[in-house]
Amino acid sequence: MHRSELSDYLAERRADVDRMLHSYLPGPKCEPPLIHEAMRYSLFAGGKRIRPILCLAACESVGGRRDLVLPFAAAIELIHTYSLVHDDLPAMDDDEYRRGKLTSHKMFGESTAILTGDALLTAAFTMLAEKGLASRISPKKILRVTLELGAASGSTGMVGGQLNDIEAQGQNDISLESLKRMHTHKTGVLIRASIRIGGILGGAGPKKLSQLTAFGEKVGLAFQIADDVLDVEGEAKNLGKSVGRDHSRGRATYPALMGLSLAKKEAVVLIEDALAGIKYFGPEADPIRHIAAFIIDREK
Repeated sequence: MHRSELSDYLAERRADVDRMLHSYLPGPKCEPPLIHEAMRYSLFAGGKRIRPILCLAACESVGGRRDLVLPFAAAIELIHTYSLVHDDLPAMDDDEYRRGKLTSHKMFGESTAILTGDALLTAAFTMLAEKGLASRISPKKILRVTLELGAASGSTGMVGGQLNDIEAQGQNDISLESLKRMHTHKTGVLIRASIRIGGILGGAGPKKLSQLTAFGEKVGLAFQIADDVLDVEGEAKNLGKSVGRDHSRGRATYPALMGLSLAKKEAVVLIEDALAGIKYFGPEADPIRHIAAFIIDREK
């Protein structure tokens, strides 16, 4: 798959996810209009949709039908967007811009932003249940993927990782193992869950699901390391937000702990190991292979 083919693939899958989200969310004039306008503002602010696309690609990699998985993939993006809205709040990262636009609390006010995140999180699980019940997927599988997403998003997953990140700010003695655990929970678990959900709904057997799980763990950590690197050497116009914020906040990152060169090498090794773990998958897994490589070769 050439770079142009990958670009087309990502654009097509992103459009599929956006159509699903547009059709599911209440319109901006639905009562109360402010919350629905704010939800759509953050959700359609230009995200890459990497997590739902990985979900769809994982489904394809085991011979599944992505049209059946699309609503579940879209629900993952609702979770991710809620997390960004809350991460940007003054009590958390206090960011003014996200994806080149004012953050939710700067646009709508802090109280509305908090409620927007709450609404996006709730909508994700409503969507799982509603679309799941209307599908031909077994109720057991629907419950299984709901549990996957809930566990990845909660206190032992993404939320816990975010708390670890806040607690680690300004600490000079954090270990590499602690940093890995924090990054794995803050970012990696939702990426791993996205891939696992695609595999489960695509009909993966135990062996292939185990291989996808290991793949997702490595890709998820590499994604966060790549984000750390971009905060050091990325360009604000590409990232849509200020660069160098991690350093100014005293945040624990791979470049801060290992140095920029070693952090880059660590991300490359993780992706190489991830790809080695699915080397016996057929050509239907080519998209997810190329997405993994793209994750550490992106500009935003």
